Amino acid sequence: MSPPSPAARWAELAATTVLLDGFHALKHALRFGAEVPLALATDRPTTLALAERLAPDLVERLAATLVEAAPETLRGLVGRPHPTGVAALAVPTAAGPPAAAEARRAPLVLLDQPRHLGNVGAVVRLVAGVGAAGVLTTGTVDPWHPTVLRASAGLHFATRVGRADPGELPAGPLFALDPEGEDLRGLRLPDHAVLAFGSERAGLSPEVRARADALVALPMRAGVSSYNLATSVAMTLYHWQAGQRPPGT
Repeated sequence: MSPPSPAARWAELAATTVLLDGFHALKHALRFGAEVPLALATDRPTTLALAERLAPDLVERLAATLVEAAPETLRGLVGRPHPTGVAALAVPTAAGPPAAAEARRAPLVLLDQPRHLGNVGAVVRLVAGVGAAGVLTTGTVDPWHPTVLRASAGLHFATRVGRADPGELPAGPLFALDPEGEDLRGLRLPDHAVLAFGSERAGLSPEVRARADALVALPMRAGVSSYNLATSVAMTLYHWQAGQRPPGT
């Protein structure tokens, strides 16, 4: 009996996995321990050559994982394939409860009812790069949506990503970003803080704002209404990192 075709195998796995769209998403997922039951490439030799150049630590695993698929097959499965001609399915990581506040060595980022999938993915990528404790979201956006994963470049597997109930937020002092807050530059953010950022349009929800231990404002030129969500997170995490983590430590 012949093995199932890539399309048949994809259909079999799709309900219990998430999409890794492109070489870099697959690279990061594998590097940080994701279970990848199927990975497709429209040009397997070229993909392995790219791995030799950009991810030599993963060449053997990619060689054992990648399956050649015709371009039309990949288009039928993902609609608009990534320019690298690579797509894969990975088993999502169960978020579980966050670490107790006293055990955390870096802040948790809470995105309160975000709306833009690309922004959520950019924040996951930031958090993974900085080494923060994870990203939690409230509201209806799925933090493991394929568009979020594409924007994070697969770095969901390098940090903690999950949902939070506004009525049961993680323990730890909650610093909520709000224009009426105290200037961030005069504050020190503790390592076990929860950093809350409101939605791109509506700002903080009443539930999260009421729970805040402190309201914090980013410096901003008069007349400018707001920063992009991912930019706000980056500025805040940089301030935490610069204040708590001297270079070289």
